[in-house]
Amino acid sequence: MGTQGMGGRPGAGMGGRAGHTTERAEGTPAVAARAPGGARRVGLRLVAAVALLALAGCGSDQAASVAPKGWGTLETPSVTVAHPPAFKEQGEAERSRFNAAAATLTEDGRAVGTITVQLGFTEADSAEEAAIGAEAGIALGSTLKGQKEITVAGPEGRREARRIDFEFTRGPDRVRGVIVAGLDTARKAYAVRVDAVKGRLGDDDLKKIVESVAVR
Repeated sequence: MGTQGMGGRPGAGMGGRAGHTTERAEGTPAVAARAPGGARRVGLRLVAAVALLALAGCGSDQAASVAPKGWGTLETPSVTVAHPPAFKEQGEAERSRFNAAAATLTEDGRAVGTITVQLGFTEADSAEEAAIGAEAGIALGSTLKGQKEITVAGPEGRREARRIDFEFTRGPDRVRGVIVAGLDTARKAYAVRVDAVKGRLGDDDLKKIVESVAVR
């Protein structure tokens, strides 16, 4: 959104009982023939364990990175973020060279909202340092509303990030801004920034955008 945007520079057993030994012929499977109920319980425990492992491997982390129905997704080599259908993704020739991806919301031919992704914009060893670098891209005169710790989806679990909230005035408009900053899996800084003229992007949609951020 002009110079105000990011273009300028987150020990189960086997059914036996203690003290009880069941002899079986060599090579015979260890089936609890005299305790079919126990065998069924063991089977159910195994099924439950497999289900828990599946949930642990593809639970909330993957769900958090899936775009809501009807939304689009900005894809970069390190970070993805969903955008409402009213936002239109910019091609490489349209967006700033500092942005790895961008989408814009327009009304009457002017931009009233943007979502941008920047990669490797600063040297950082932590999410906190990445956030400091991201704050440097906020225009002078902006009002910082606060910074807080959040997490974003990743391939091996939730990853630490920072959310920065701020506001600034652009012409006749008061603009609300949010930045999600952190390190990707290669420990390179990233920043996902959302700018929107007040009243143009609902709190629910903003929440969905932030929650959709995922690193690769």
